[in-house]
Amino acid sequence: MNPLLTRLQPYPFERLRRLFADVTPNPALRPISLGIGEPKHAAPDFLKKALADALGTGLSSYPATAGEPALREACAAWVQRRYGVAVNPATQVLPVNGSREALFAFAQTVIDPNRPGATVVFPNPFYQIYEGAALLGGAEPFYVASDPARNFAAAWDSVPTEVWARTQLLYVCSPGNPAGAVMPLEEWRKLFELSDRHGFVIASDECYSEIYFRNEPPLGGLEAAQALGRADFRNLVSFTSLSKRSNVPGLRSGFVAGDAALIKPFLLYRTYHGGAMSPVVQAASIAAWGDEAHVVDNRRQYREKFAQVTPLLARVLDVALPDAAFYLWAGVPASFAGAVPGLSADEAFARELLAQYNVTVLPGSYLAREAGGVNPGAGRVRMALVAEPAECLEAAGRITQFLSNRA
Repeated sequence: MNPLLTRLQPYPFERLRRLFADVTPNPALRPISLGIGEPKHAAPDFLKKALADALGTGLSSYPATAGEPALREACAAWVQRRYGVAVNPATQVLPVNGSREALFAFAQTVIDPNRPGATVVFPNPFYQIYEGAALLGGAEPFYVASDPARNFAAAWDSVPTEVWARTQLLYVCSPGNPAGAVMPLEEWRKLFELSDRHGFVIASDECYSEIYFRNEPPLGGLEAAQALGRADFRNLVSFTSLSKRSNVPGLRSGFVAGDAALIKPFLLYRTYHGGAMSPVVQAASIAAWGDEAHVVDNRRQYREKFAQVTPLLARVLDVALPDAAFYLWAGVPASFAGAVPGLSADEAFARELLAQYNVTVLPGSYLAREAGGVNPGAGRVRMALVAEPAECLEAAGRITQFLSNRA
């Protein structure tokens, strides 16, 4: 067996199952989960029709790893409309089976484990795929400190020069998971300058880009590169997905776009890896990338839901509206520290909430690693407001009652 597999840490939801193994949820209340970021809004009907219409012919042939030209063109057209950026659909766009598998596979393409000190850098808290991709690629992860004063944005200046010097790949996530911070242009400028100086590749995870609460949509990596005179997108690849944008996590469809010199070897890797997208999924994806009305409506639903839920929870938790994404990153009361021997405050909060009010939240410490003696997720919980508004409001009401009764 690959010995690197032993270095993988349990996934957050596996840890959550263990945490709850001996907890009996209140049977008088129906279960409500705010734990997993799985969109629950209805998928658009036109997309389902496109999927069904393609079944007649789409199952009778092997798909090309590069995808159909029509799909790459649809993706490129969306990038142009969304960011005002022109990408070549033949050389700078590649369909992928959702951003998760692509984020992992990309590291296997980029990392050279034979170079001394091979390092992959990413924010902390983070999406655990980044860590697993680094470890299985033969590199060492470096966890960047976060700044609570800036909505837990990565504190890039805290990374020592010697770490940047051995970095091969940098993962960024904007809007961020779990805190929803968006990277401004000056932050991109800093990272591009570091990339030019040290030669590392930037993988920009942008799967939450279409769910935002400000009037201005989040800045994308390709958009930032163009604004800073980097029209060739050197050493940059952006990752996006239909899962959150179109409420189809089961479709497993997204694409990457950016530096043609990186897309080419990534295509080679995926050809051997078997990363081709089903023609049926391609047909539905073309329809999805070509329509914005359903995205606007989806964003409206999230905005209305967050506008109702956030003020309720802010009465009892340290929480505020994020820049984007569909999570609330809430600090739990200090009274939960030490409440259960051996558990962090966020773990104790999650257990007690489930037992008394049958609401599931994810402990923040499960989304981060201890670095420099500090786990930046400790004492916080992530709540995914992905269900219908009534269910999210009911969950908020239960949490409010839970903490009010405990005070």
